[in-house]
Amino acid sequence: MSPLRITIVTIFPDFFRIPLELSIPSKAAAAGSVEYRVVDLRDYTHDRHRSVDDYPYGGGAGMVMKPGPFFEAVEALGCAAPIVLLSPRGRVFEQRDAARFAAGEELTLLCGHYKDVDQRVAEHLATEELSIGNFVLSGGEPAALAIVDAVVRLLPGAMSDHESARTDSFYDSTGISAPSYTRPPDYRGLTVPDVLLSGNHAEIARWRRDEGERLTQERSRERPRRGIE
Repeated sequence: MSPLRITIVTIFPDFFRIPLELSIPSKAAAAGSVEYRVVDLRDYTHDRHRSVDDYPYGGGAGMVMKPGPFFEAVEALGCAAPIVLLSPRGRVFEQRDAARFAAGEELTLLCGHYKDVDQRVAEHLATEELSIGNFVLSGGEPAALAIVDAVVRLLPGAMSDHESARTDSFYDSTGISAPSYTRPPDYRGLTVPDVLLSGNHAEIARWRRDEGERLTQERSRERPRRGIE
């Protein structure tokens, strides 16, 4: 089986160098399940300043990233769908997206910066726009890294114990997982729920299910409808 090829287009390639060499992203690569290709967007510019941004038409504050470098990078690299623009206008990234990407052969992430990205990138180059929450980041790099981590941990060899991933929050659309505890059973008077110390596996499974459902319902009442990159 061919590895998943993840291409990240960014003006800050060094942002990804160390994170992709650590923990789960590194293990997935070592297992041959993923290949990373981090591309400097400025390599696809044609002026001596390697400019990727310009003033917005119609005026206003901030700079807008130009369409040309994005189009030329994707075309030169031969990227295929899905091509994701990390965008404050995007639908919020979910576990089902991670599973979908992990099951594919290729994933391209386009990282914006500055005030905005020319809308022609969203409409005529990217196949989808995604956000990671209702807050503002300086650029798409942290969002891209979060998506990479969520995707590659589902790949073969990324985790030594796949059962650990299977019981995570949102795995397979099951909602939030129950709280976890470890030793000691009493720390500064703060105790572990008795049921987890009982050895009764049926009762423990029931407690975990009930706690997961309770937390899922609580968070669903609090969670905003859409997010920002």
